[in-house]
Amino acid sequence: MENKLNTIKNIERSDFVMMGAVRLRQPLPTNQVQDVDPFLLLHHYGPYEISPEKNPMDLGPHPHRGFEPVTFLIQGEQLHRDSLGNESIVKAGDVQWTTSGRGIIHAEGPHKAFVEKGGILEGIQLWINLPAEKKMIQPNYQHVKDEDFQVFTSNDGFITSKVIAGSLLNAKGKIETQTPLDVFMIDAKKGGKSFLPVKESHQSMIYLIDGEVKINQKELLVKDQNQMMTFHQDGNGLYIKANQDAKLLFLSGEPFNEKVVSWGPYVMNSQTEILEALRDYQMGKMGFLPAN
Repeated sequence: MENKLNTIKNIERSDFVMMGAVRLRQPLPTNQVQDVDPFLLLHHYGPYEISPEKNPMDLGPHPHRGFEPVTFLIQGEQLHRDSLGNESIVKAGDVQWTTSGRGIIHAEGPHKAFVEKGGILEGIQLWINLPAEKKMIQPNYQHVKDEDFQVFTSNDGFITSKVIAGSLLNAKGKIETQTPLDVFMIDAKKGGKSFLPVKESHQSMIYLIDGEVKINQKELLVKDQNQMMTFHQDGNGLYIKANQDAKLLFLSGEPFNEKVVSWGPYVMNSQTEILEALRDYQMGKMGFLPAN
């Protein structure tokens, strides 16, 4: 099949916002791009220097319903705990994928030993919507270690794509998804070039974590300038060239074009369902997780 590049829909900055006391980048949503169905929110946090005196990312127990909060840890270590009884230390390169479904309470933040020794913490949290028929499924938690993912390497050997979910040619993702998704963490060395296939039924976007790349031989993504690009569903791939060493997150998925109503940690299809989520949490129907 002939390669046809997806045309660029939007190019966005990754400006800083305040989430409580935490300063982080929020390239999605913005005033111009509300979502890239089924992707709802992307937060890029850090790099932060963590120490016993400074720990901005210690998030205590909090609920979710109706979507999948996903963490890609870039640097450091985090402790995950949830109301299903899971407890795990997530290290650099690992991915934790929570399907909140009908409701889960979880807590995450640098674990005690990491805080005591100090270090750099950086990661991405992504919110992926669930379709209406799956919003009330049983919650689930997946933690896959960095070394367990399959990796696809470009012909020139300069670009590696860690396949987290979905597939990239002969490399398969380890994460089991509720809807069709392709999720790749891409590391590119300066001068690397590669065609990245995109399924024609998918909405897609790419986020630059660090470095500088040219997309489709025309538009630049540069750290601290433009860092996110979304694409029309009119091709079957992207062309990437690394002007500097770079790290990128590629996301694509089949949209389900449903009404989205969100409030805080809940993403549903109607205001009534939001009120039901608030009630169910207060009644303890999402489980219980004690604070540390």
